[in-house]
Amino acid sequence: MAGRFAVKLGAGSFRSTADGAVCFPHEWTAEGVSVSAAFTGAHLLHVAAAGCVLNDLYREAAARGIRLDGVRVDADGDFDTEQWISTGVEYAIRLDSPADDAALVELVAVVDAVAEIPRAMRAGIRVRRTEAD
Repeated sequence: MAGRFAVKLGAGSFRSTADGAVCFPHEWTAEGVSVSAAFTGAHLLHVAAAGCVLNDLYREAAARGIRLDGVRVDADGDFDTEQWISTGVEYAIRLDSPADDAALVELVAVVDAVAEIPRAMRAGIRVRRTEAD
């Protein structure tokens, strides 16, 4: 995942303390979530997808009694720069957990199916401008 609009989000043992990483509070982790991304619209779109997946991994793991010591989600994609249309978003997950592999495979499959932002992106979303107050 080394495309033009790559982002990296980490929590727990995968939380980044590198220069440029920004940390945000997170209800599932004491230290928060690190975000390594440039501040462009394309990067923010990918942060939204990765952040949703990261949140849902913690939520669904808690519901299943799975301990997650760390989560990292990298998201990437490109754009047709003539029309600025996304060519798609890809994401990869790394988990640090004492749970068995089968439980983690199931967790990732469930999250891939329920994560709201990726689901909205897959379905296509309507975006429209309105007048400001």
